[in-house]
Amino acid sequence: MKRLISALAVVAGAVVITGCTTPMAPTTSYHVTAYKPHNPNNVSVKVSTSTQHIYVMEGDRCLMAVQGCVGDSAHPTPAGHFHVIEKIRTKRSGTYGFTADGRGADAHEGGNVAVGYPMGFWCGFSPGYGFHEGFVWPIPRTHGCIRLHKEAAARLFALVHTGTPVDISSSQPEDATVGKTVQRLDQSRDPDPPASRLMSPSYFQDPPGQLLVEQ
Repeated sequence: MKRLISALAVVAGAVVITGCTTPMAPTTSYHVTAYKPHNPNNVSVKVSTSTQHIYVMEGDRCLMAVQGCVGDSAHPTPAGHFHVIEKIRTKRSGTYGFTADGRGADAHEGGNVAVGYPMGFWCGFSPGYGFHEGFVWPIPRTHGCIRLHKEAAARLFALVHTGTPVDISSSQPEDATVGKTVQRLDQSRDPDPPASRLMSPSYFQDPPGQLLVEQ
């Protein structure tokens, strides 16, 4: 089923991270801290495709800095200046997912997708491209979307609104500062959740704890 997760990006596509220690994180204990903005209208998102880092900024103030997973060389994440154009907390793929009895289905191969694969906390920034929950690999692995661990995806969803600027480039100034503290994450060997869980509406629950904290 991880093959389905890798393809999702074109559809529509003991660890603490500070909001702004580099050993690889055990994903069972992965946690993200994100800070409440003083003015939500001043929030912006920066993506460095070379490091796969996502920085949520309020001016020079870092609200969250995390590793994501961007498009591979055959399906690169588009570079440029964008804005969040839609937010869908419970988004599902229309192309990849499951038959009614829980078997994997790919519409490109003639499969009947009864329940689409979850793409939770979707924040679209261009038609067919967006941030969403999914497996994070240490190498570019998506078809152009930007996947985030649930811990990060839910918090990004809480931090941005329709119209939030998104800047995507091969590098960002923050790579040389807060980027050096971003916790590395590798979910490439994590087991797939059971189909019954992926098909359930409860899959879209927030991670435990407060999403945004005061600083």
